[in-house]
Amino acid sequence: MPSYQELLAQREQLDKQIKEAVQREKADGIAKAKVIIEQYGLNASDLFSRKAGGTRGPSGKVAPKYRDPATGETWTGRGKAPKWIEGKNRSSYAI
Repeated sequence: MPSYQELLAQREQLDKQIKEAVQREKADGIAKAKVIIEQYGLNASDLFSRKAGGTRGPSGKVAPKYRDPATGETWTGRGKAPKWIEGKNRSSYAI
């Protein structure tokens, strides 16, 4: 059975081999990607389109859906309902 020191030495060798393998495979992947990019004349917008679910920008204001006829106060229908519409038929308050 190998000693603790021997096992540590083996782990260091394996870590070094893993690091080298990752670098080698990454370089191979980059080289393949470059060939494909050159072959088809691709650019960054072709590869990284925002349609695929990129970051969302800030959304604008939401138009109100309901209005209190007594006060003129409005509500978008999002979040907690205001007191003036709680438990009531919302269709009568629709804008």
